[in-house]
Amino acid sequence: MRIQNLVVVAGLALSAAACHKQATSTGTGTGSTPASDKKLFDRLGGMDGITAVVDDFVTNVGADARINARFVNADLKHLKEMLVAQICNASGGPCEYKGKDMLTTHKGMNIKDAEFDALVEDLVKSLDKFKVGPKEKADLLGALGPMKPQIVGV
Repeated sequence: MRIQNLVVVAGLALSAAACHKQATSTGTGTGSTPASDKKLFDRLGGMDGITAVVDDFVTNVGADARINARFVNADLKHLKEMLVAQICNASGGPCEYKGKDMLTTHKGMNIKDAEFDALVEDLVKSLDKFKVGPKEKADLLGALGPMKPQIVGV
């Protein structure tokens, strides 16, 4: 249960990161709608783009000795599904996130600053892999930052 909650946090970070990726990679297209006018969901590549980033992100977290113990008992399929839905919803896509809010999800987990930072680093690694631009990364991390007090130390 605690592992799945941390994944939700990772999902939020990933959502922001994924948004950054699509904005950069699709912002140079020849379509009539400027990238800045598109929903983040579309700029991230829709469900396919978000799913790819989430898959890579969860792999990064699993390989990260700083935090992977938190996920040892996680149902990875469920975790990925929740992260994709959360990112899809948060980015203006057609999905409905039915998970708990961040405070409720992380209550009693006593997540440390270093763990939160490691999760963000793993997200950035995925964003870099998918060539998400600097502006998009900054926007995503800017969206994630305000959630930190609802996740760390609760």
